[in-house]
Amino acid sequence: MSDQNQSSEISFDDFLRVDIRVGTVIDAQPFPEARKPAIKLQINFGEDIGVKKSSAQITVHYTPEQLIGRQVMAVVNFPPRQIGPFMSEVLTLGYEDQDGAIVLANIDKPVPNGSRLM
Repeated sequence: MSDQNQSSEISFDDFLRVDIRVGTVIDAQPFPEARKPAIKLQINFGEDIGVKKSSAQITVHYTPEQLIGRQVMAVVNFPPRQIGPFMSEVLTLGYEDQDGAIVLANIDKPVPNGSRLM
């Protein structure tokens, strides 16, 4: 998905429709059944949203052990997506590095789980 071109403009209301929240990874397991190497995450988004599952293709830069306790950003209002035998409920956000491997989008200070990107 490497696209160096600027996307077309959207309205602020369009942006608000994408619900990006912060959550803390509470469990991370290898996902060998996935077509591309991935890690299964359980992310706690706080009381209102709860714990959601995500499959993330982040195995180049991260091990499951490194992810426990880490805050991540995810889109929480996409429909769930079946990935092999696993139902991914949120899209964990990251960027491609120069080699195409995913680097997680970073939060540089702790914020409450469930906080929305503003």
